Amino acid sequence: MIVTILLGALALVAAVYAIQLVRTARAKGDLRPSLEGMGLSAVTNFFDALGIGNFAPTTAYLKLRKLVPDSYIPAVLNAGHCLPVVAMGLIFINLISVDPVLLIACIAAAVLGAVIGAPIVVRVPVRVVQAVVGVALLIAAALYAMANLELMPAGGDALSLEGPLFWIAVAAHVILGALMTFGVGLYAPSLIMLSLFGLNPAAAFPIMMGACAFLMPVSGLRFIKSERIDLRLVLGMAIGGIPAVLLAAFVITSLPLEALRWGVVVVVLYAAAVLLMSAAKSEAPDPDVQTP
Repeated sequence: MIVTILLGALALVAAVYAIQLVRTARAKGDLRPSLEGMGLSAVTNFFDALGIGNFAPTTAYLKLRKLVPDSYIPAVLNAGHCLPVVAMGLIFINLISVDPVLLIACIAAAVLGAVIGAPIVVRVPVRVVQAVVGVALLIAAALYAMANLELMPAGGDALSLEGPLFWIAVAAHVILGALMTFGVGLYAPSLIMLSLFGLNPAAAFPIMMGACAFLMPVSGLRFIKSERIDLRLVLGMAIGGIPAVLLAAFVITSLPLEALRWGVVVVVLYAAAVLLMSAAKSEAPDPDVQTP
């Protein structure tokens, strides 16, 4: 019953976000989706549903292709991947069992973090965004390498957490939710933490995906109204990602991903270096970048 209510609430929040996204894009004259954004989202969200993650590869692509100014990256990530991640949340919350109290508490905590973080991201200096996203990419590259080297925590068999571990997990998701709005992916740190606490790694999936699925529409509603966003790119990503998620979840359920992860490590490290070098330089206005 609780899961059914949660899924209904998620669908409602996503519908509100989708309607507002279209209205805002129409009002700004940006209702024509970017074809490159559709392709980018299709690829990254396909592999996201298989466990690769979508924030780091997308950030690397945006940076290498210079599709948007660096300060736009957090907004594009959160707003563009919102609806595909909601689709993942609806799938995984429904398929995998976990303690509903832990699930709801972590989701609520992550949403709270996003409410705190989103207003900050749209106002901080560009070099701060560059530095945070650059560090996030370094962490993501390290996590990809750890996964390939089988150094990630194995986890336990628990489907719930109790006592101090429960409250630590909830508090941590407030921080992770805030970091999401800066473009720092929540999946890997959430999975690692919950696994270290003894939770079954499979049970962590609905928590981390549910947290992202709820917080991204909330932060996305703030981001789509800001000036630091490319709505044509966001619309393309929203459209291209959902079919890819369904394909990965229901048709192609697994692939040999080790070689792909190593490739992502190389690209992400390069993008991280470029962002961090930009952040280290004296701040200058972002160039006017057009989306194809």
